[in-house]
Amino acid sequence: MDTAPAFYTPPPVTREEIGGGSWVSYTARMASRRRRVALGLFSVVLVSGLSGAGVGCALSAPRWAGTPTDHFDGERFFTPYDAPAMPLAFGSLDGLQAFLKWQASRQRGPWRPYREEPFGPPPPRDVAPGAMRVTFVNHATTLIQLDGVNVLTDPMYSRRCSPTSVAGPERVRPPGIRFEDLPRIDAVVISHNHYDHLDVPTLKRIVETWPRVQLFAGLGNRAFLAQHGLESFELDWWESRSLGDVTITSVPNQHFSNRGLGDANGTLWSAWVLQGTKGRAYFGGDTGYGAHFKAIAARLGPMRLAVLPIGAFRPEWFMGPIHLSPAQAVQAAIDLDAALAVPMHYGTFSLADDGEDEPVQALETALLTRPAPFKVLGFGEGVDVEDVR
Repeated sequence: MDTAPAFYTPPPVTREEIGGGSWVSYTARMASRRRRVALGLFSVVLVSGLSGAGVGCALSAPRWAGTPTDHFDGERFFTPYDAPAMPLAFGSLDGLQAFLKWQASRQRGPWRPYREEPFGPPPPRDVAPGAMRVTFVNHATTLIQLDGVNVLTDPMYSRRCSPTSVAGPERVRPPGIRFEDLPRIDAVVISHNHYDHLDVPTLKRIVETWPRVQLFAGLGNRAFLAQHGLESFELDWWESRSLGDVTITSVPNQHFSNRGLGDANGTLWSAWVLQGTKGRAYFGGDTGYGAHFKAIAARLGPMRLAVLPIGAFRPEWFMGPIHLSPAQAVQAAIDLDAALAVPMHYGTFSLADDGEDEPVQALETALLTRPAPFKVLGFGEGVDVEDVR
């Protein structure tokens, strides 16, 4: 089941629609309603999935079938490097207990209602050989341009990141760059199969617009994408493929995967390194903090650019294994020996307890005591990445 059609943006809510009450009371009522809807949907999916023939299993993606490795036990993928256990995967009792504990004790930060915002200027069509540029679109979607190759990361232009168009997390602002203003897209890198990172309607629109685009994802995702008519390359960690003068490499990160209840950790999650003629760009996708950052730098070298997630980090006892906190993102940039770090994964969808502005504020606080070369980009803003090495 696909998510909502690409590029839909809901109109702002009017005072008449909230019954004449205050924005504060409206926000509180809507937050309570969203919690009830989320719990109800989770319960329906859980019961249906455990019954063996319901929604949860229908949504599940095909699982990877291969020989065991240092991060695949023959049935499920896992993150080595002494990573913490992942109790969050749907279909596990520990995951359900942790989820219910979180839902019962949530302390959500504030998010503003949906609003229209001006789009950023169209990015350049290409960048010169040796040059590198990054543009922040929204959530985990960035445009990385290097050596004449344009790469879009985890493209998300849909209204919701959800298996249904009528419920689930809904964006609070439009994408920072109009889809029509994107340059030619040569490659798409997909970090994992969660709905806010692998958005089928957006991928279909990309392929329809640029038929020669190449899609890259971790092991096991090719079968799911093929079900939707999308051709792709699937790579294991440390495998590479060249596109022009750019080498695209899948590298480890610390997360989990599932589309439904029957496919927990059945496909590989990945970060990506783009190697150009004059440096590397790292895209982290979703990841917790771990030894993999130093391992990547040790094996591939320092990063000219690191695009790192900072949002959906509270409560840290629940989110910590799978999502960096802003302070951990600072350490990750240091571990990667990044000349420039750009944050993402915030300010678009309310997915956890941190407020809309909290990730950037926490990042700024963390940088006061542990300096690192971060630059926070506005939605739709781009910056040239200097070659300083």
